[in-house]
Amino acid sequence: MQNYFNYNRRTSSPVHIGNLIMGGNAPIRIQSMTNTSTMDTENSVEQAIRIIDAGGELVRLTAQGVREAQNLLNIRAGLRDKGYTSTPLVADIHFNPKAADAAAKVVEKVRINPGNYVDSAKRFSHIEYTEDEYKQELERIREKFLPFLEICRKHKTAIRIGVNHGSLSDRIMSRYGDTPRGMVESCMEFLRICVEEKFEDVVISMKASNTLVMVQSVRLLVSQMDAEGIFFPLHLGVTEAGDGEDGRIKSAVGIGALLADGLGDTIRVSLSEDPELEIPVARKLADYYKTRENHPFIEAEYLTGYNWATPEVMKTKQIHQIGGPAQPVVFSDRSDVIGDLQADYVVNLSEHSVSDLTGAKFPILSADAYQSNGLQNEELNFMELQYQSLTTELLQKFNEETKPLVLVLSTNHINPVGEMRAMLHKLMIGNCDLPVILKLSYTDIDPESFQLKASADAGAFLLSGLGNGIWIEAPDISSEILISTSFAILQASRLRVTKTEYISCPSCGRTLFDLQKTIARIKEKTAHLKGLKIGIMGCIVNGPGEMADADYGYVGAGRGTVSLYKRKECIEKNIPEEEAVEKLIELIKKNGDWKEK
Repeated sequence: MQNYFNYNRRTSSPVHIGNLIMGGNAPIRIQSMTNTSTMDTENSVEQAIRIIDAGGELVRLTAQGVREAQNLLNIRAGLRDKGYTSTPLVADIHFNPKAADAAAKVVEKVRINPGNYVDSAKRFSHIEYTEDEYKQELERIREKFLPFLEICRKHKTAIRIGVNHGSLSDRIMSRYGDTPRGMVESCMEFLRICVEEKFEDVVISMKASNTLVMVQSVRLLVSQMDAEGIFFPLHLGVTEAGDGEDGRIKSAVGIGALLADGLGDTIRVSLSEDPELEIPVARKLADYYKTRENHPFIEAEYLTGYNWATPEVMKTKQIHQIGGPAQPVVFSDRSDVIGDLQADYVVNLSEHSVSDLTGAKFPILSADAYQSNGLQNEELNFMELQYQSLTTELLQKFNEETKPLVLVLSTNHINPVGEMRAMLHKLMIGNCDLPVILKLSYTDIDPESFQLKASADAGAFLLSGLGNGIWIEAPDISSEILISTSFAILQASRLRVTKTEYISCPSCGRTLFDLQKTIARIKEKTAHLKGLKIGIMGCIVNGPGEMADADYGYVGAGRGTVSLYKRKECIEKNIPEEEAVEKLIELIKKNGDWKEK
């Protein structure tokens, strides 16, 4: 990988998408996807214009069949007539190779899903393949994929090989399960054919609604591509992230963790909102990492044997309610109760103390004070520590310490992830097992930018098993946003559940009901069901798969109809949309998961 401590963007091969270059030395490209019917030329053109005017550099549209794929030509002509002559269009294909062939003759880029390009819809069946049968399956992929490649070569059309966690083929599931490794192999089956055929205009995405799976999949893929000398650009995104605060935080946690690694050549933030609203969110994330280019060098040592792609959780002892097997905690300098959320530990900056929820106070020391006077409290002590203070002598003293001590790591470096990684590796190299709180500070910032930056920075650690809690400091941000963001980051990182989680797609032309209104109705009825996961999906393409770890699912089945799921099992099909929310509540009650407000 790139330098683990010092930010540098991965060097990818340039890909030509019409007149736009992605990868190579090009900046991170920003894109979105329409949610209009692709047969509705006028509305598709108008929505594409709103995306472009917001700063979108590519516009994707779904193409369920050949008819929709061919109508992309009319949408393209409509854009040109209105003066939008250079923005590439991307066709999104599922299940239908003929639609992919047709679209490749019309637009600048075609996205195919390896999980359903050749294979039928995911059945969640367990099929055993012999080695010969598996090889035959790979040959079947090659036979169907090669004609499409030749069409793309002839028309100078780029390809995105877009793997989704929720729609892996039964072949992949049988051998690897729905794991990051399975996602990598699903991609490599197609990618190796592109390499063998010397087709170079390829972009890759590895998406999941589970941020941990998404980040591990991309990191594993990069490791595999590096081993095989392949450097295609990467499209980053968290699927079904949701809307509002939660959608932004979840997207930033996953995308930010990879941007911090120097990965990513284009971003799509998938929000269950109007698609043009995704663009400024993605732009803020991209710009945040651009400021780290050419930063002051961080001299650090990498822990021998540490696996960047699939790291083990950092091992620490438990002190008080922090570290070891305990769930990660939230520190704050705000004592406010926001709904039913309150920081686990409240910092009094003027007194240099920390209070727990019982009101007990504990000292917070500097490294110098610790060196001079040691620890005074027999129950619990905190120390705020920066990289320059973390000496070998101090590490030795930590390892000899008998009184309870929790470290608070902080940094003023423009690359906070890099310098705090350096501290964490120094602690691990020194066999220090003290619990660690990650302190992140933000000033002169608006609420949305705060949520994106804090989530991105925290995600880089939490999704790698680093840190036993977070302390986010932001004097310009209200207590409500500060506290709710802290807990939402932990939930988005799959570490601590404090509210209902909604796995909802951003909608597209395949969605046949008003997704935004439906999400609002379901949230109104179920937001009090703390800890429950509810999937709200526009169609069957990724619905059951991306909802695999959701407790309940609400999935579009056809025009005005919905199917309900209990985990992976479809319980009731083709319910009229106007009855479906109440039927969902009945299903939750029937299974004993309902609680009155």
